[in-house]
Amino acid sequence: MEKLNIGIILGSTRQGRVSPQVGNWLKDIADKRGDANYEIVDLADFKLSFLGEGTGEEPALTAWTDKLSSLDGFVFVAAEYNHSITGVLKNALDSARDQWHNKAAGIVSYGSTGGARAAEHLRGILGELEVADVRVHPTLSLFTDFENFSTFKPAELHLTNVNLMLDQVVAWSGALKTLR
Repeated sequence: MEKLNIGIILGSTRQGRVSPQVGNWLKDIADKRGDANYEIVDLADFKLSFLGEGTGEEPALTAWTDKLSSLDGFVFVAAEYNHSITGVLKNALDSARDQWHNKAAGIVSYGSTGGARAAEHLRGILGELEVADVRVHPTLSLFTDFENFSTFKPAELHLTNVNLMLDQVVAWSGALKTLR
């Protein structure tokens, strides 16, 4: 059987963001498993227009929807901004539709409360897009998992939850692939 393709979506594009550190950590863990093909998908690389501001035929939008079509599942690295997800992540979610359907997703969030409120908002959006989010949700605290709020130093205890989440993402992504 062909390996699944799982995208690790970096949900922040602001200057000084820490999502690339978290994403690279996740990818290192995931790659050691050998159960799927994992890749970092950085929203900063797409430079999407805000929904409704473009013609719908921009090269960035085509590249974004093509990338989503090539993936069987996702892990979102979600930063909590003002008790929710970032505007750029919301825009990226809204900029596609069918490319999300019948796929699975895990969420790894970070913020002052582990990004829990952002993850809860993201779950509602994913449900509307017909993305099945998995139960296990690693949360990273800006106070204990980041040195000076900027250098990622994850606690060892997160490794168990990350692997449990990836187990679920791979299982659900495989099951949902039969619906597409």
